[in-house]
Amino acid sequence: MVQNFIDGELVDSASGATMPIVDPATGEKYGTAPISNEQDIDNAYAAASRAFADWRRTTPSQRQKALLAFADAVEANAEALVAAEGRNTGKPNHVTLAEEIPPMVDQIRFFAGAARILEGKAAGEYLADHTSWIRREPVGVIGQVAPWNYPMMMAIWKFCPAIAAGNTVVLKPSDTTPVTTVMLAEIAAQHFGPGVLNVVCGDRVTGAGVVAHPTPQMVSITGSVAAGRAVAVSAGGHLKRTHLELGGKAPVIVFDDADILTAAEGIAAAGYFNAGQDCTAATRVLAHAGIAEDLTAALAEQARGAVTTFGRAADDEGAWVPPVNNSNQLDRVLGFLSDVPAHATVPAGGNRQGDKGFYVEPTVIGGLRHDDRHVRDEIFGPVITVQSFADEDESIRLANGTEYGLASSVWTSHVSRAIRVSNALDFGCVWINTHIPLVAEMPHGGFKASGHGKDLSMYGLEDYTRIKHVMAYTG
Repeated sequence: MVQNFIDGELVDSASGATMPIVDPATGEKYGTAPISNEQDIDNAYAAASRAFADWRRTTPSQRQKALLAFADAVEANAEALVAAEGRNTGKPNHVTLAEEIPPMVDQIRFFAGAARILEGKAAGEYLADHTSWIRREPVGVIGQVAPWNYPMMMAIWKFCPAIAAGNTVVLKPSDTTPVTTVMLAEIAAQHFGPGVLNVVCGDRVTGAGVVAHPTPQMVSITGSVAAGRAVAVSAGGHLKRTHLELGGKAPVIVFDDADILTAAEGIAAAGYFNAGQDCTAATRVLAHAGIAEDLTAALAEQARGAVTTFGRAADDEGAWVPPVNNSNQLDRVLGFLSDVPAHATVPAGGNRQGDKGFYVEPTVIGGLRHDDRHVRDEIFGPVITVQSFADEDESIRLANGTEYGLASSVWTSHVSRAIRVSNALDFGCVWINTHIPLVAEMPHGGFKASGHGKDLSMYGLEDYTRIKHVMAYTG
């Protein structure tokens, strides 16, 4: 049974209500988590407020030391975290151990160092007989809501920069994936102290309560566009700052001078990783008309070779595509697959896999048009779509013709074309001849309906600070 983590302790919810925790690989319940109510949220924010009074006064070197110790502890507890994450998400253990734990630990260590190098305008006499300087201060208590696609990693992205900057946090994990977030909070409390990081589990009502509460000075969410809009409206009532990392529908532009097999391999890896449940997933391919048919065939071959974990052991290293996270998401993905337009083709996949768990066959849908909902809406499953374009100008117009603006990629052997197109794309990240790699030093965040604010990098840390001008009369 999962519990809340408030003021350094595991505690039961005041509500007494619980929700099931389901293994996506089997579709079976294996535990419960609390559905927290207003009293739980009040308690968590009270703990965060008490902790903030002291945590804000810690020096950057003290916060660095605590974060480095936390990173070491996460690394030491990697196997337990991976096993819990695997059961709660259906992800294969070997993939999580290799592809999530190392970047998580690296990101914690990055923010540990970043805490010591905050910048501002140089102190000086900008007015005669007066000296001015800039202070970067923590914002205060932060309310955060994390998603279910990367429960551990997204928790790290959320609370580590906030805590590194001197804030304290109340974090609400997804209702379907609370397990490892609570585990991380238990580990963190040994190094940050009680109340610096608090976790309240629950449903959408709980999440809305975390956002609407009057205590936090800032709220941050990773989630859907609809959820982000609701958060923005709620936060507006108290004029809270918002940090919104929302959905995506990443265009993958493949020109006729690209190596088709290399592109297909890279796109499939970035499209089917985590069953396509990634806001940056390479699932919306725009192929030059001269290679669209060949690229579709190459992607279909990749789809047929992408092995899911269905019917396999959690430590089977031959499988790498997990189930989708929950029954609602399964229904959503299957809804798209049952509604493929007549002018399109499905050369690979297109069906549910098996009758237990939430598995979907890795799928390719070719011959789509820009107004098809498969192209325009975020499917968030192992489904790669292909549409064609005639020339460079049309590729840019089609790529930018979406409400989303999170990530994109360009595949070409022409350097000048790569630069031109990357400049023209209206997305927070553009990869060239690759798709999906992230590093702690570079920002992640979108434009338009994909939200605002940055995760990772110094920009992510600075988002959790406020700027104060101090002026002293010296005459």
